[in-house]
Amino acid sequence: MANEKRKRLTSTQQEYHLFEKERETKRPVAKNCVRAFLVGGLICAVGQAISYFYMYFFDFTEQTVGNPTVATMVFLSMIFTGLGVYDRIAQFAGAGSAVPVTGFGNAVISAAIEHRTEGFVLGVGANMFKLAGSVILFGTFAAFVVALVKTVATKWGGL
Repeated sequence: MANEKRKRLTSTQQEYHLFEKERETKRPVAKNCVRAFLVGGLICAVGQAISYFYMYFFDFTEQTVGNPTVATMVFLSMIFTGLGVYDRIAQFAGAGSAVPVTGFGNAVISAAIEHRTEGFVLGVGANMFKLAGSVILFGTFAAFVVALVKTVATKWGGL
């Protein structure tokens, strides 16, 4: 299909296409994947350490430690975003810093910081969840569907 499109291009357009292709920045895909994997793994290791901390010092169980751990990770990512540290981590790691739950905290606080000059209500309040709102919406909907399926399966399926 790409060849069909190229055939329809004029000679000037084809020359420009080749010119553009020669000067296009080559992306180090393998290196970026390794960085994302290592930084994402490090973020998860920090989360695991926080879980163990809560279980050891505050008597949480493996079943109950998830919520305070997630809240702590989101809080830390918001603090690091406010200090400008998380942006440097994200620049280095790419998706490795965006995929864990810390990316959610970064998305929320980045929008709030960006719109703070417009005031607390119309700036921060109206724009804070612009990026993260869809995550909240679809996460809530998915949780509802899973709970509904589980309820129906347990009531009628005998699970």
